[in-house]
This record gives sequence, structure tokens and C-alpha cells, in this order.
Amino acid sequence: MNMANSNAAGNRAGPNRRTFLTGLGSGLAGVALTAMLHRDGVVCAAPKSSPLDYPPKTKSVIWLFMVGGASHLETFDPKPALVKFGGKQIGKTPFQHVLTNPTVKENLREFVPDRKLHQTIFEPQVAFRKRGQSGIEVSDWLPNIGASIDDIAVIRSMWTTDNDHGAQLQFHTGRHALEGYFPTIGAWVDYGLGSLNDDLPQFVVMGRPIADCCGGMGAHGADYLGPEHAGVQLKADPKNALPFGGPGPDTFEQEQRNQFRLLNKLNRLAAAEHLHDAALQARIKSYELAFRMQTAVPDVFRFNEEAAETQELYGLDSSATQPMGQQCLAARRLIERGVRFVQIFHGSSGGAGSWDAHSNLKSGHTTMCGQIDKPIGGLLKDLKRRGLLDETIVVWGTEFGRTPGVEGARGGRDHHPFGFSVWMAGGGIQSGTVHGATDELGFHAVESRHYVTDIHATVLTLLGLDPRKMILPGRPRLDKDFGHPIEEIMA
Repeated sequence: MNMANSNAAGNRAGPNRRTFLTGLGSGLAGVALTAMLHRDGVVCAAPKSSPLDYPPKTKSVIWLFMVGGASHLETFDPKPALVKFGGKQIGKTPFQHVLTNPTVKENLREFVPDRKLHQTIFEPQVAFRKRGQSGIEVSDWLPNIGASIDDIAVIRSMWTTDNDHGAQLQFHTGRHALEGYFPTIGAWVDYGLGSLNDDLPQFVVMGRPIADCCGGMGAHGADYLGPEHAGVQLKADPKNALPFGGPGPDTFEQEQRNQFRLLNKLNRLAAAEHLHDAALQARIKSYELAFRMQTAVPDVFRFNEEAAETQELYGLDSSATQPMGQQCLAARRLIERGVRFVQIFHGSSGGAGSWDAHSNLKSGHTTMCGQIDKPIGGLLKDLKRRGLLDETIVVWGTEFGRTPGVEGARGGRDHHPFGFSVWMAGGGIQSGTVHGATDELGFHAVESRHYVTDIHATVLTLLGLDPRKMILPGRPRLDKDFGHPIEEIMA
């Protein structure tokens, strides 16, 4: 018998322990290892913040991130001055003073005021209108989100320091990309809170993650907290929710169950000889989770269980909105099952991101807003009618805004970290409010200014965690890492 035939015969006889471990590790267990090595305190970088530091006002987070830099001036921050002075150079308007505002010096690291004085003002490419009882103005590109504006707190005074798309990583970690990788907000939530469902990971990522140029996997990573706290990628596809995670078409459920049972016995025999080997104990638990996830994860994505009206609410009936709609519906089904943090990326393109509007902003943002408006609007409505919005924080964000001036003659706007908008809704949020402001041109955040980690601190505080207590020995954090809760929008 030649070697090939010998190997084939061996495979027909069933996998040995080494082969089984190797195959499992590259598939479902690989997913499980990133999700659950810390279960029951088996492996943990440091003790969790338990009991909670504050009475929690919410239980879960849905984090929606627009990759590339959505324009605040065409979404949530209307500026009549841009309409009035569109086509004129900034230096020839009454607002040239906004370029050198002395209160925002920390934002001027890469800023050349003289050049900006000659930039031509680019009027908004879409109209705004007042919505809801609150009368908050929202872009006409976002009518469905605007319909829920009375459940939203808009923060119009965000700022960051990275003028390039490394700001995508910075929005999630609080640190400039040049400083390296640090734990993300999702990882801190996973680290700080216990499990609500041991059949599912507690930090789930959907949508195409950001590109390597802009932080890559680091935007949902855990860095020094350990990979057990990093986000677990799932695919919002009912036919393939857990790629490479199934047992394969030739493996019967009972056969696999027997394999797991045997593997568990072998591992526990080894564990008895190595009582203090935390990694081995964690691996045992990851394999146990792996088997449970094969049932629990596909169950989340059985969208046909939802009423036709609900599927239409999320836009599952349209090719333009279906991808984001499936992710938003999956997010609701995940938090219903106890997942703590669901992070959805929209607009990843393998580069800077499709929200990057250096040219043709009108056509580009029309398309991008059309893809997200109905799904996110549907998510807010669905959460509210099910009573889930009271126990869920929904965050909509992007890495920075866009300049008030036109970029060249291409009908676009450049990167703009000096002032931009995000919004939050749900448990513990003062709904129907606007907080903070940019100047008359939308150039600088000038009123109630907030660095990106203030969003992190607000989320953690509403979950019952004190970010200033979330430190590890030998891992000092800067003051900006902790952020400050935005108390003005907290109910």
C-alpha cells in the first residue's frame, strides 16, 4: 500500500486526536477560542469589574460604524451659512475667524489656516428638515432614521486627532494609529461584563471589517486584554452564518457529538495531570462552546422565522438594503439572546471605505445613505416596539466628518477631524436631544466638545462600569483613554 492509500484508509477509520484537534482548531474552535477562553474565569488578564460599579441602565450595545468618514454636513449637522455663502472663498465670508479658533489648538496639528482661507465653500448637497416632536433637523437622505429622532441624542461636537483613516482605529481604541494597537470599546465591554449566554460569543462583529491600512482587525481587537476578548466575526447569511464552522456534509450530528465527547475525556485526563495549566482548561471550554455554537449561531440567522412585515421593515425585500438589513435584524436577534456587544461595519471597501467622499459626494452619499437608512430606522423601531430599546444602547458613528470647503473641482469634501457628529439611542440616553455644536461653517466643534473616548465612557457607564477602574497591572492608561461620560445626554 502506498502512502496516499495509507492516509486515505486512516481517514476512513476516523480522525486521531492530533488530526481532530488540528482540524477543529482551524475551524469552529478557532472562532470559539477568540470568544470564550475567559469563561468562568479560566483565563483572564485581570479580575473583571464585578460587582458592577454603578446601577446599570442598559445591558447590550449595538455599535454601527460608517467606514470612510460620513459627512456631518449632509447627515446630522445642518449649516445655513454653507447655503448662503456656497461658492465663495472662506476668507471672503464673515466666518474666516473660525479657522483659527484659539480654543481648539489641540486639533491644529496638521492644519494650515492660510490655505483654508482660499478654500471655496461647498454648499450642502441635500436639504434638511425638522423631524419628530423634538424638531431636530435631519438630512433628507435619512428619512427613516429621522422618523425615530425623538428616540435619539445627536452629538454634534465630536473631534479626533488623526486626519487620515487611521482615525477608524482611533474611534474604537481612543489612540492615534501611530501609537499602535490598544483594546477596543467592544473588548472592554466583554472584559468588564460576564456572560449572558454561554452558547454565543459576547462580542460579535458583522460586515466587512476595516482594511489593514486603517487598523484592520485592530478595530475589533483586544490587544493586551487577550484574544479571548476580541470580536468574533459572524456572517449575516442564513445559509452560511458561521463559515468553516460546521462539521461538514459528511459528518452526522451524533458522530460529531461522540467525537467531542471523546475529545473532552482525553483533554480532562490531560488536565488532571496539569491542574494549573489555564490554557488547557480554556481550550477544553472552547471546544465545548464550539459544539454549542453550531446550533446557536445558525438559529440567530433564521430570518424566515420573522413576520413578513418585520423583514420588510429592515429592508430585506430590496437588494440595496438587504445586506445591512440582515445585519441589523441579526443584531436584534443576538441581543435578544444575551450577546453584550454587536459591532456592524458598513462601507468597508478594502481601502479607506465607501463613505470617503473626496469626489461625487452627492451620488456617493445618496447610495450609502440609501443602504443604511431603512435598516437602521427599522432596527430602532423594532427595538422600541419589543421593549428592547430600553435595555440596549445603539451608537451610530464614523471616524470623522468632511470639510465645509470643496475639494478641488470634484464635488467632494476632504477629511475633517475637527468637528463631526455621532448619535446614540436607547437605555439611559436622553432621547430627542441635540448636544454640542460646531461653528457656523461646521468647521470646529466649539460647544461641549467631546473626544472620541467620551462615547466609550458613556457606554461603559450606562452598562454599570467605571472606565477609570478598568486597568491592568503594568498597563497604565492615559487620561484620554478613559474619556468622560457625556452626562448631558444621560437620562
